[in-house]
Amino acid sequence: MKIQIITVGKLKEKYLKQGIAEYTKRLGAYCNIEEIEVPDEKAPENLSEADMLIVKQKEGERILSKIAPDTHVITLEINGKQLTSEQLAKEIDKLATYGKSKIAFVIGGSLGLSDEVLKRSDFGLSFSKMTFPHQLMKLVLVEQVYRSFRINRGEPYHK
Repeated sequence: MKIQIITVGKLKEKYLKQGIAEYTKRLGAYCNIEEIEVPDEKAPENLSEADMLIVKQKEGERILSKIAPDTHVITLEINGKQLTSEQLAKEIDKLATYGKSKIAFVIGGSLGLSDEVLKRSDFGLSFSKMTFPHQLMKLVLVEQVYRSFRINRGEPYHK
């Protein structure tokens, strides 16, 4: 199985990089994982609605350019469906069983995801109704994907 983690913006925090690197290394035993960072669109703090749409569209174009047509896309969205770790594991297992060997998880920038990316999404996933920094969500996502493979293989992992 090939898994892409597509994020907007460059990860700068050393502690997050270390955590992501650790889980990415562990995931190597289960799948081919690729981290893709697309540049965020530079924008001032006080944007109009129209300017926000333009920023999201530009970032969305960069995201979509990294996704192959045969890839199953899971977007992280505040309004997505919340799953338990076991349910996420079951979804990943189901995709593998039915021949969806390419999965892209997409984490948008600070303004969220463009309508075009949301239309391309096959599944909207939410980790919480709370808002988190997208860099932190990348670490949480990679850990949960790792946990999913452990669950699916019946291997022990702390609860």
